[in-house]
Amino acid sequence: MRQSPELKPNIWDGLVVLVILALAMFAALAVWRGTDSGSAPLVTVTADGTELDRFAPEALLDSPRSYSHNGYTLTVVAERDGDTVRLHVASADCPTQDCVHTGAISRSGQSIICLPARIVITLTGGAADSSGVDVVIG
Repeated sequence: MRQSPELKPNIWDGLVVLVILALAMFAALAVWRGTDSGSAPLVTVTADGTELDRFAPEALLDSPRSYSHNGYTLTVVAERDGDTVRLHVASADCPTQDCVHTGAISRSGQSIICLPARIVITLTGGAADSSGVDVVIG
């Protein structure tokens, strides 16, 4: 029976290990740093994928804004709750009223969607809530 040759690590094996470790650390730092959490939050309003409006949430404290698309109109208002500004749809003339029943949004990544009007109101930027649940399985 033939024996396999004895394998000994050499300098090239060590170099490959160092390169792989450096790439792994770079990838981990890129993911860990994430997005810029110091930026001010913005509200983005889109209809059928086209951006209609972009503004700071505080802009709604003084006067609500109305958006019309696909034959429906909805009114977005803001309320101050301590240090945070909470946005919600005060009224809509769509038949299902899902956007009104969604409630208020205040954290980055949350959105309100009016399906009949095809309008999406998304809160982007700012610091995400680190105490919330990211994923629910099962």
